[in-house]
Amino acid sequence: MTTDGTATRDGGTLRRAPYPEIEPHESGMLDVGDGQRLYWECSGTPDGTPVVFVHGGPGGGTTPAHRRMFDPSVYRIILVDQRGCGRSTPHVADGADLAVNTTWHLVGDLERLREHLGVEQWLLFGGSWGSTLALAYAQVHPDRVRGLVLRGIFLCRPSEIDWFYRGGAAHLFPDVWEGYLAPLIAADGADAVHRPGYDHVAAYHRLMHCGDPATELEAARAWTTWETSTSALLPRTPAGDGVGTGDQDRFALAFARIENHYFVHDAFLDGAAILDRMDRIAHLPAVIVHGRYDVVCPVANAWELHAAWPGSELHIVPDAGHAMAEPGITHQLLEATDAFRP
Repeated sequence: MTTDGTATRDGGTLRRAPYPEIEPHESGMLDVGDGQRLYWECSGTPDGTPVVFVHGGPGGGTTPAHRRMFDPSVYRIILVDQRGCGRSTPHVADGADLAVNTTWHLVGDLERLREHLGVEQWLLFGGSWGSTLALAYAQVHPDRVRGLVLRGIFLCRPSEIDWFYRGGAAHLFPDVWEGYLAPLIAADGADAVHRPGYDHVAAYHRLMHCGDPATELEAARAWTTWETSTSALLPRTPAGDGVGTGDQDRFALAFARIENHYFVHDAFLDGAAILDRMDRIAHLPAVIVHGRYDVVCPVANAWELHAAWPGSELHIVPDAGHAMAEPGITHQLLEATDAFRP
């Protein structure tokens, strides 16, 4: 089923607001090995239906706003910060080892958290990179998943990285792209940067690990600004995935370094492309929400995922980009989480 993502009455468009702000009733730090400890929290109803928020980035972390996407009278709302970011330790800004930060480490971490919290099955809620990780986890542990709510689909294919980080999206945001190119031009020269075949992602990887703190921070800021500046259809809408919250430089270092680490390694999928493994989760119910004008993750991603998942429900929001906080996206996600209530 495909819809345009609107709810109308008397010719007017109705858009739901998130649930009221709540505080966690339980939290902790989970030791997952490799010297990594993950921050986790539970809010809502302690004996309610478990739902885990799989945040974006990678490296975006969770925020209090993420608790508000679920009915707290029904759900046991689980938030977790992935390795190296948010409130997890060690933080990438403090020199966390990225060698032990891969897709399969994160899949294992989610499973350890499920076991730690005594959850038999949970609903997965993920957007952007969170959709990638939620799908990867579900394909490894389908018996532990009761359903998925996914937004801003990112399948982490080379073509998607090329589009957003190697010049495709620059055709829509040439002014913002200049800021993205600035650290690369400063390091390698304009001729090199504009030469066909120049690898922006690899160049950023070199800059963000060059050993000079000022250069690394400048690169991290530029990388992060490129994404935050292109995430919403209208500039007034915040990105909604933790981008731009807390200490800006600390956030930028974790966000940019972790994202770049994953993208320069093709998300460590090792040929296990998400769409090639859909038979493992074909039986699971899913709702997919995607903005029509999503520049970060083009809507074709959602269309292809839906085509490979006949039982899924796709909602294309006609007046939205990538950000979860955009009204149409928020509305459809709330409708989806309500629909999964027992």
